[in-house]
Amino acid sequence: MRIEELTLREIRMKLVAPFETSMERTEVRRIILVEAKVDGATGWGECVAGESPFYSPESTDTAWISLQDYLWPLLKSREFGSAAEVWDLMGHVRGHNMAKASIESAVWHTEAVQKEMPLWKLLGGTREEITSGVSIGIKESLDELVAAVKKELAAGYQRIKIKIKPGKDLQQVQRLRQDFPRIKLMVDANSAYTLEDWPLLKQLEGFYLMMIEQPLGWDDLYSHIELQKKLDTPICLDECIHTEEQARAAIELRACKIINIKLGRVGGYTVAKRIHDLCLQRGIPVWCGGMLESGIGRAHNIALSTLAGFTLPGDVTASKRYWEEDIIEPEVTVSPQGTIRVPQGPGIGFEPRLERIDKLTVRKERLT
Repeated sequence: MRIEELTLREIRMKLVAPFETSMERTEVRRIILVEAKVDGATGWGECVAGESPFYSPESTDTAWISLQDYLWPLLKSREFGSAAEVWDLMGHVRGHNMAKASIESAVWHTEAVQKEMPLWKLLGGTREEITSGVSIGIKESLDELVAAVKKELAAGYQRIKIKIKPGKDLQQVQRLRQDFPRIKLMVDANSAYTLEDWPLLKQLEGFYLMMIEQPLGWDDLYSHIELQKKLDTPICLDECIHTEEQARAAIELRACKIINIKLGRVGGYTVAKRIHDLCLQRGIPVWCGGMLESGIGRAHNIALSTLAGFTLPGDVTASKRYWEEDIIEPEVTVSPQGTIRVPQGPGIGFEPRLERIDKLTVRKERLT
């Protein structure tokens, strides 16, 4: 296999409603799409880096530079046997996992197209239907939060995750448990707390949460070890896990009991599968997190979620939750039971809508 050409596009998509976390408030997503031509076949990937380097050190702008100036020169004219080898070819560049994942996932897409099989089957997936949960951003009032949860439960979603931060935490969880005593509920802090806040986090245990996601520093494994000792509720790590080695350390040192695997955060399918296999072997549940993706990134998340270890509902939701109009055909839909049928067609199983993509494109670079 050889990548003949890469086309980078930055598109801008306005969210149906602003999405707020402990780090930032997002209204418009700047998304990089990668179109790869490999031996005559075409595949698509998406860079999930945010507009600002608040979730991770990467941003839309740093990813564009990395893709154009550093990753493409490592790959052009290189021969490789399968998409699984692309990760190692990019190894000379340290970090920049989200940029790497956008190329790597596009090449996986092309390999599945060449073999005329669904990407999820090429990955070794076993599920033809995945379960879906939702992530609800920080709201101004408790009533607004309750209304949002009510709407998502009516749509069938199987798990509710709410974003929290200091001052928007205990009351929010208490109110939801009062109004919805039986729902599957978890919270996500996106590193908003420190170890000194453990008494407050301990109070959350009274509301029988599924997990507390990434409560402490994005690169602070030690403090999560200490916090998990104090809590019965499982800690789920997100931002702390960028490599298989970090996942192994977190498991061995008991820094968490659950891991969120995001394709972009770990650099693509090759590393995601390694982390998945490690967790499956060690009995650590995993689930697929979301990054406000367009339909292309969402399609890749669906494929990843078919692997056997993804036993918890992920953040893979219907296109309409985020976009008035998506960039794929058909759009992703969720059943009234909170499930998504996995597409059976070759590749990602969805077709990019080129006219809409062109309309949303604000910059484009063809690399040959």
